[in-house]
Amino acid sequence: MLRGYICEEILNQEMVEPSSIPTVDLSVFLREKEDGKKKAMETITKACSEYGFFQIINHGVSLDLMKQAIELSKTFFDYSDEEKNKSSPLSNSPLPAGYGRQHMHSPDKNEYLLLFPPWSNFNVYPQNPPQFREAIEELFVQMSKIAVIMENIINDCLGLPSDFLKEFNQDRSWDLMSFKRYFPASKEENVGIAEHEDGNCLTFVVQDGVGGLQVLRNGEWIPVVPAEGTIVVNVGDVIQVLSNKKFKSATHRVVRKDEQSRYSFVLFHNLNGEKWVEPLPQFTKEIGEAPKYRGFLYKEYQQLRMRNKTHPPSQPEDVIHITHYAIDP
Repeated sequence: MLRGYICEEILNQEMVEPSSIPTVDLSVFLREKEDGKKKAMETITKACSEYGFFQIINHGVSLDLMKQAIELSKTFFDYSDEEKNKSSPLSNSPLPAGYGRQHMHSPDKNEYLLLFPPWSNFNVYPQNPPQFREAIEELFVQMSKIAVIMENIINDCLGLPSDFLKEFNQDRSWDLMSFKRYFPASKEENVGIAEHEDGNCLTFVVQDGVGGLQVLRNGEWIPVVPAEGTIVVNVGDVIQVLSNKKFKSATHRVVRKDEQSRYSFVLFHNLNGEKWVEPLPQFTKEIGEAPKYRGFLYKEYQQLRMRNKTHPPSQPEDVIHITHYAIDP
């Protein structure tokens, strides 16, 4: 079994400290049979209504490919800075696609490889390890298929017209995949990524056996214990706004462990920046509820979120969240 994946220690940890987020068997949606779909949709709806986190199994993404991608990313991140910096972003890239590292004053402590879909001209792939690019491109394709399926399921859980979200969000050129290494905790602090919500539509996370991902539920941080072959799914701000907060954007963070790096990869199912985002009439006018958010251009919200990273506010309360667009009741 590959280094860093499920081992006896992790299995023992899972028995002592089981994940409290629900697990959904996606095969009931992939095999085009009705058996089990209703229960699975009820589970997803409940999770998204309460805190926006669940995990999927039997999703159709190759488990061997998932393991290989994690292992190849470990190899890449172990290279010298000189080698990794050969994959630095292009100067004209709209986002820093390629290798990067959080700046010294960032509360987040990780390095990353960020990529657009395989057909994008902005991607800067590592030349080494040699198999990495092929694995990344195939993984992006497989994960993207599951993301579209999951978006359709969320669509139906919200009771929207068939394919509504698919037609609203047809442009896949802004989707992103990120490979990350979180550095071991220091004596001063153990934050890997600070508490936040994702600004996109849906996020899909695969983590190695180290763990550290936590979701906030009812005021308590719940560990998402690693399990081989599982993909963690969370709802982002776009779905929260469209549904007028019927579905919640998940609050989560990554906590680092002593003497251990943590590796993961993430697919961000995004939205074209020119899209206008506001609560849908199905969740406001048609049911007699007031909108909880004012509308906004998606790219403007993303620019505000980017400033949180590049120019961190001196006061935590000044960090821009989706509450920036909230309407006071």
